[in-house]
Amino acid sequence: MHTEVDEGGPPSLNGHTPGPEEPGDDGSRMTLFEHLAELRRRVLYCAIAIVVTSIAGWFLYNPVLHFMTEPYRTFYQHHKHLVTPDLVISSPTEGFTTRLKVSMYIGLALAAPVWLWQAWQFVTPGLKQNEKRYAVPFVLSSLALFSMGVGTAILVWPKALNWLISASGNGVAPLFSPAGYVSLYVLICLVFGGVFLYPIVVVFLMIARVVPSTKWRKWRRPAIVVLCAVAAVVTPSNDPFTFLGMAVPMVLFYEISIIIGRLLKR
Repeated sequence: MHTEVDEGGPPSLNGHTPGPEEPGDDGSRMTLFEHLAELRRRVLYCAIAIVVTSIAGWFLYNPVLHFMTEPYRTFYQHHKHLVTPDLVISSPTEGFTTRLKVSMYIGLALAAPVWLWQAWQFVTPGLKQNEKRYAVPFVLSSLALFSMGVGTAILVWPKALNWLISASGNGVAPLFSPAGYVSLYVLICLVFGGVFLYPIVVVFLMIARVVPSTKWRKWRRPAIVVLCAVAAVVTPSNDPFTFLGMAVPMVLFYEISIIIGRLLKR
């Protein structure tokens, strides 16, 4: 009696071998057009949430701008020779466009739970059960690390601003425009938040067995040099306080990532 065995994979109970296009853990399968329709629906929800929260951000503009410019006003209190502690516009439309940008930034921040949830709902159906087990901690830890990065940027910004103004020289009077000041402030927050996510990549590579923890321990000294070089390059303000505020946590995260990766691997 001859029995044929499918070499493409282990046969199931009914003699059918699962293929790559079989349904996932949720028992459903979507076509390409259904995926695009689902993506459009999720993007539409995100856009509506951002528009609504941006409108709210328009009315929150003054207190938010006051918070962002507080370091400059504090610097002015100790340097009375400055012309003004206020930001100065150089064109009639600059104040309006700055308010639109800040309102959009506020809207993105306030709508973060909505667009993060929509992104999660779009990705989840394609994940298997064991993948979901890792996905939730990775998403939560990413949010925590990004928030820590933004918080660190806010803490080091006053010292960085003082150094930048003082380094300009005695014959230079700072007159900052809202567009330039706000853009640099937000850029530093985004850079810190993005760089603080690198431990997620390190832990993922260890869990996926792409780079074992022994390699990361072996690369410790050159890694510290590379991390310090990256911190020196990516800091927009190029001041020592911003550099230290980024380099020191990055080195600490490197060590913590090795420990977490070894624990999760076990």
